[in-house]
Formats: sequence, C-alpha cells, structure tokens
Amino acid sequence: MRRKWMALLVAGALAVGSGGTFAGMKWAESRAEGFAVDAAAMPKKGKERQTDSALLDKVDQAYELIVSQYVEKVEREELVEGAIQGMLASLGDPYSVYMDKETARQFNESLESSFEGIGAEIGMEDGKIVIVSPFKNSPAEKAGLKPHDRIMKVDGKSVEGLDLMQVTVKIRGEKGTIVRLEVERKNVREPITVEVKRDQIPIETVFSKVKNVNGKRIGVIEISSFAEETASDFKKQLKALEENGITGLAIDVRGNPGGLLISVEEILREFVDGDKPFVQIEKRNGKRDKYFSTLKKGKPYPVAVLVDKGSASASEILAGALAEAEGYPLVGEKTFGKGTVQQAMPMGDGSNIKLTLFKWLTPDGNWIHKKGIKPDVEVAQPVIYGTHPIQVDGALEADMNNEQVKNAQIILEGLGYSPGRTDGYFSTGTVRSVKAFQQHAGLQPTGKIDGKTAVALDEERAAETKKDKNDLQLRTALRLLAK
Repeated sequence: MRRKWMALLVAGALAVGSGGTFAGMKWAESRAEGFAVDAAAMPKKGKERQTDSALLDKVDQAYELIVSQYVEKVEREELVEGAIQGMLASLGDPYSVYMDKETARQFNESLESSFEGIGAEIGMEDGKIVIVSPFKNSPAEKAGLKPHDRIMKVDGKSVEGLDLMQVTVKIRGEKGTIVRLEVERKNVREPITVEVKRDQIPIETVFSKVKNVNGKRIGVIEISSFAEETASDFKKQLKALEENGITGLAIDVRGNPGGLLISVEEILREFVDGDKPFVQIEKRNGKRDKYFSTLKKGKPYPVAVLVDKGSASASEILAGALAEAEGYPLVGEKTFGKGTVQQAMPMGDGSNIKLTLFKWLTPDGNWIHKKGIKPDVEVAQPVIYGTHPIQVDGALEADMNNEQVKNAQIILEGLGYSPGRTDGYFSTGTVRSVKAFQQHAGLQPTGKIDGKTAVALDEERAAETKKDKNDLQLRTALRLLAK
C-alpha cells in the first residue's frame, strides 16, 4: 500500500539563498513503512477541539478589535500570520517555525539538483543563532565559516531577537551577490566579519575513494547531507567499493548537518542487523516506536565512522546506530547534539508550519539533544583547520595586535613558516615568516600582509586542509581499519 506522507527532517534552517531554505522536507509518495506520519493524523474536531474554540474567542476578539479600532489600517493576512508566529514563538523551540508561501516554495525546492545561496545550515545553541555546518566546497566553507560560529550581524544589522527563519531570510539572496556575516567564534577575542558570495550550490551528497593502508584497501565514503538521492547514491558507491575489494570502510559524516530520516534509514539497513533497533522515535505521550532492519548479517569487514562538532541530527542518528547497534568505533570530535524531529504541516494556502513532533533516541534509548555523541577515539585536527580567510583593510604589519594577525600567524605556523608567536602581536619573527612566504609565492617580500599576500596565504591554507596527509582524524580511522 502506498500513501501520502510528509518526510521527517532532523536538520535546522539552511541559509542557502533563493533556491531553498531547508535541508529538504516535502510531500512525497513513499512506502508505508519507515519514518512516516500519515496525513490522516492531522487534528480533527472533537470534544477537545470544541473546548479549544471557546478559548480562541479571546483571540478572535483581539483580532476584531485591531481590525476595526487600530489607528492605522492593517492587513488581515498579516495579523493572522503574526498570530501563528506568536504561538510558535511561545513554544521556545527554535526548530518549530512558520513559513509563508514563498519560503515554503523555496523549502520544497531544497532537495532539487541545486539551489542558490551560501551553503550553510544555521541552528540554535544556547538561545543564539549559530552555524551548524557549512556544506562541502560551498561558498560558506570557502569563506571560512565554522560549526558553532555565532551569527551576530547580517550586513551590519544585529540578529538579536530574530528567529531562525528571519535570519535565514536575511542571509539568502541571488547568485553573485555578497552577504557580510559578523560572527563570534570560541577562543577568538574579537568578532570576525566574513564576506560570502552567494552561488549555485549543487546537491551532490556522496563522495567515495579507496585508500591503500599497510597493504589493505580501505574504502572511504563521505556523506555531506541526507537528501532524496543520498541513500541511492550511497548504495551504488558502496557496491562499487566492495567490487573493488575493500577490506574496511570509513563513513565520514563530519560537517554533515542532517536531512531526511528516510535516507538514513535506507543506509542503516545496509549495516545494522535486526538484533537492536537502529533508532527509536519517542512521541509526546512517551511511547517509543523502535525501527529494526531485516538484515540478517552485517558486513564482513570493519567499519568506522568519522564525526565532528558539525555532525548533527541525521548524521548523529547514523553514528549512534552504528556505534550502539553494531559496535563500530566513532573517530573525531563530539557531535553537535540535535535530537528532535520536525515535519512540515501544510496550511492549505501554500504556507506551512514546520513543527517539532518527536524526539529520536539511539538504539540504547539515549537522547543526545544538546549533549552530542562522544567519539570512541577523540582526535583533534591540526590548528590550521580552525583558521579562516584573512580579511585585510589596507595591510597587516609590524606592531599590530589583533585577531586577524593571530589568524595569519596560525596559518603561517601551519604552513611551516614559524612566525615565532601566535598571540596576535605582529612581531619581528612574524615579519620574517611573512617575507619567507612572499618569496616562496613569488610576491614582493615586504613583510606586510596586503590583499595579494592574504589571498595567497588563503589558497595555501585551503590546499593544506584538503590534503589527506594532514587530516589526523581520517588517518586515525584508516589505521584502525587497517589493523
């Protein structure tokens, strides 16, 4: 039997621009089994609904009072939408939001082949708007945005008091335009201003390769998010790796902000046998539905999962399932910590409400919300991975002392140019290291970091962070699998 279902989503809002604003959740035809909520479960009239209608008389009274007596004419539609937004705001849940017709349209397009924007998901952390994770090779990643960066301003205007949807609307825009984000970063004294040029963001979510380690062939599959075609692409690439004779597999969900639960389900059915549920979904009444695989036997080779602080929601479901149900080791850093499930409820006029309906729990019943999942093998990346592009107004030079200098010093240190200190003071040692870099890059050795030097440093920084030899987390996982 087939039926309409609303795809469940465990990601937050995507600051992706005019092509889409969410990780992907739309009406679809699908199987009756799996993560689905029947449309028939929508509220119906009954005794409780009749009682509620009496309570809503007060709202109706306020509505009529404003429409008929307020000093200026008001649009009735705006009043209704404001009332809906107010009800959702009273929940104190940043993931439950109202989407008008245009936002809902963009939302429904977000799982197409591509969209326009900066390619970064935003969420809430301690009541503040933060970057959950930039997408792989996105403008946001290239501009240096990091997981947990707190967004303070968009184009010079504070986001204080705004919700996820309002901030998302401010960030999105047309391809080729630039948005300036002022962010606050942990262990950085001063706010960082990041310019991001919006672009076309392709939705390619699965990447694979084979690494030879100690004479063994280890497959690596990276999943950047969970979209409609992710599970299908994953299965194809996994089959190709297995036919290529891999003896181990690393599944990389670092920086993966989440996505469709159905995609996670289909991937987990490839690895988790039926002894334990791969996830539990808890309803408001405390009842838990457990989801099992029909797989009789797991993989004949070892598996490890790479995670970091940008691994959220659906990627945490995958990591938690593989760790608790199959005992596969997690390598990297503690994950983001988002343990709720949202669903889009259509309002009949093209708008919808994205509402938190469930909690999800790991196979052992753990709720990781705001806690994250701690890896079995904790590995921090080299400090250069935490740097960002240098933005200069004029030039950085001797005796300056600020965060941009500190960032440049860490980059120079990571590239092997030994500035002597990395505390933000532009010392004589820093001048020497800048000159050495400039000579290597074919630039005039002034010892000052001007625009050309900043661009060259960033190109070298980006190249270094893309090299597998510098990826300590991946190297650790590969060593484990090659034993």
